[in-house]
Amino acid sequence: MGKKDYYETLGVNRDATEKEIKRAYHNLARKYHPDVNCTDSDTEEKFKEINEAYEMLSDADKRYRYDNFGYANAGANPGDFDVFNDLFGMVFGDFGAQGRTRPMQERGSDLICEIAIELEEVLSETEKFVDFKKAVECDKCGGTGAEPGTNLINCPSCGGSGFVRSTRRTVFGNMVKTHTCSKCNGRGKIITSMCKTCSGEGRIKKDCRVSVKVPAGIPSGSRLKVKGQGEAGFRGGPAGDLYVDVYVKSHPFFGLNGNDVTCDFAINFGQAALGMTTEIPTLDGTEKLKIPAGVQSGMMFTLRGKGLPYLNSRRRGNQLVRIQVATPTKLSTAQRELFERLAEGNGENIGIRKRIIS
Repeated sequence: MGKKDYYETLGVNRDATEKEIKRAYHNLARKYHPDVNCTDSDTEEKFKEINEAYEMLSDADKRYRYDNFGYANAGANPGDFDVFNDLFGMVFGDFGAQGRTRPMQERGSDLICEIAIELEEVLSETEKFVDFKKAVECDKCGGTGAEPGTNLINCPSCGGSGFVRSTRRTVFGNMVKTHTCSKCNGRGKIITSMCKTCSGEGRIKKDCRVSVKVPAGIPSGSRLKVKGQGEAGFRGGPAGDLYVDVYVKSHPFFGLNGNDVTCDFAINFGQAALGMTTEIPTLDGTEKLKIPAGVQSGMMFTLRGKGLPYLNSRRRGNQLVRIQVATPTKLSTAQRELFERLAEGNGENIGIRKRIIS
């Protein structure tokens, strides 16, 4: 592997992510910066080691070579081991690098959160607020990552372009390869003194509230996109997006079957036998429903257009009413006598049916 262990220098594991490496570097750089620890004679040397380790591990190509071929070969061209891949890189360079005229900017991360709405709120467009924590542009440095009063300088390796060219002699002649500058990671600028508030990130974490318009008829589990409301980009890069997952809360009376609203409605034996006209609760208020005589428990009736609206449409689903004939649990003396007489009459018929079936 070589004499230098860059992972140990930054205090990270060998499988550390790019984000973990960057965080470790910023913490150590702030701790050992010569301007902060000017009394420590070893600070400057330690600071150089930290920067060297970060320069190696933050570049994907260099890190690959370092992990596989050691410190001595970390700067070697991997084309010695894979001629065809290297030739492809020589001809085409990094995708997008040759046509880039401005330094690369790192886009902020997308964020995902969720909100819950009432069933009644699905009937029309509603505005909801989402509270969450995200990285926003640092107020002190304005997102540059540099301490106020200090300047960003052009990267000495790429001259501020964010990419460099290298020439190599091959059997096909001299080949020119364009790739991202490893010293500035394609940003084109170098910070001479990092902002003490954001440690050079150009952004800090804050509690935020964002307004979200939820359209009428949105199905539960849908995802809405709020452009540009994700985390701020690194050192002035574009912000990511916010994705909001919308869920519809369960209702104590209504159920859902697609855009149809369902409900159970209980009636007694007398109402079932004689029929009735009654008021049924809906999402819009109450609606009259005529229940015919002799209705059986479990029968379904439809109230047309009383369900949920379809997304981006004026059309609505229906409300499905399921009748439940309720069996009384407590009877008065008069009620018991009445049911006994009814049972005696039905019992004779039931006996006849049983004999016929047997």
